[in-house]
Amino acid sequence: MIYKRRQFFRKLSRGGSALALTPFFQSLRAHGEGNEAILPKRFVFVVKSSGIDKFNLVPKGLENHFVNPDDHKKLGNRGRREGPLVDVALADHKLPEKLAALETLKDRLTIIQSLSGVGFRGNHTKGFGTLSLHDSEKVAVAPTLDCLLGQHLSTGPYPMYGMAMSGQLLESAGWKPEDSYCYPNLSAYGAAKPVAYQGSPRKAFFELFGAAVASPRELEKKIALNGSLMDFLTEDARRVEKQLSGDDKARFAQYMDSFDSLRKIEEKKAALTERIKKHTPKQTERFNSTAPSGRIESHFEIATAALIAGLTNVVTLRPDTLGVKYSELGLSNSVHALGHLQDNKASNGWTGHQARMEIEKLHFKEIAKMAKKFASIPEGNGSMLDNTMIVYMSCSSGDHHCAGHDWPVVLLGGMGKKLKAGRYLEYPKYGSKGHRTVGNFYLSLMQAAGMKTSESFGQSDSNLKDLDLKGPLQELMQG
Repeated sequence: MIYKRRQFFRKLSRGGSALALTPFFQSLRAHGEGNEAILPKRFVFVVKSSGIDKFNLVPKGLENHFVNPDDHKKLGNRGRREGPLVDVALADHKLPEKLAALETLKDRLTIIQSLSGVGFRGNHTKGFGTLSLHDSEKVAVAPTLDCLLGQHLSTGPYPMYGMAMSGQLLESAGWKPEDSYCYPNLSAYGAAKPVAYQGSPRKAFFELFGAAVASPRELEKKIALNGSLMDFLTEDARRVEKQLSGDDKARFAQYMDSFDSLRKIEEKKAALTERIKKHTPKQTERFNSTAPSGRIESHFEIATAALIAGLTNVVTLRPDTLGVKYSELGLSNSVHALGHLQDNKASNGWTGHQARMEIEKLHFKEIAKMAKKFASIPEGNGSMLDNTMIVYMSCSSGDHHCAGHDWPVVLLGGMGKKLKAGRYLEYPKYGSKGHRTVGNFYLSLMQAAGMKTSESFGQSDSNLKDLDLKGPLQELMQG
């Protein structure tokens, strides 16, 4: 059976089939050859606003270093108590209430605490610095992790695809979710090359899955039109380019590249038409919802389908910003206001801490749903979840106002057995021997994805110059 399948793949490859260029074909071929190493790898980054509370991420039965041992109240932003590395199996502990939706998936789960990312300005968000680890809150000065991974992994139309609630961080009069493209200042392909995110679920649906609802003739016309436009522009461009020099010439080249990129996107979509049709999500009225939970659920559903269809290998989701009000949870307070409440009461009677946890639980519910969908899809000798890593973090590290001394991360999924799972990792306090950084964590993801890396990622922290901060997190790496 395997021999026949291999022969089939070789014939398709010799025939130059467009299918051979798709992630779907790579998956089939890997399954047929028993070669797990060439299975496609994928990432989903879920980056919330206002920080992720640390004290309620500790599994039950473990000493909580983020609360006062006398009154068990939450410690401040840099309040982790002194102590050595904590590296324990989650199988031996029940997950905290916040992560209850992931209890049945905890063999694929890793919780990481006490990593640092210091030196990036912005007291409500690190902006582009979140994923680039540079001081670049509002202006991109370096490529971000999601874009680097997307360029390395994706063979579909989109190297990475982003969806966001809004591009505006703080609340304003008449705030509402975006209904088109927006810039959440999160992802970038390089200096001054920010990525636009789609805010509208319905527009994201048509942008990604338009091939499933368009006739073959419509697709042919669209590709032909894009090709003709490019030919026309190229002719005209030669004349314009001769009159330009220096920076103007470089900017014009980028302008022309954008047209060529659009044409290539449509060509790649056309090659994936049948697979796109098979995995297109069902259109629902929820795609028009402006309620945060409805918008978040739609973004997760569309992202899941896009990854399954091979339209991209990297998705970044921005589930909320500081101006969002989760009215469906009975909250009239914005995410920003909740971040200041602490033990004070929100509009529905919850404390600020409880309200923040309930919002995170809503996010984890969608993450669990996504992971279970991936786990149901066979791939190689396992499932799609074995080769897909969901990363949950915040652009504001571990608190509403935080300098980045403690940056919690929750991982769910796998990366072809390159990363350990089912662990709770808590590193020594900032500045202590054995402390590690978010840069070390990002190197772990990059190396697990098969990227060649240097010994560090992002800008260094001068306060930690006496610590050995080279390479990935060895406690996370397999083997």
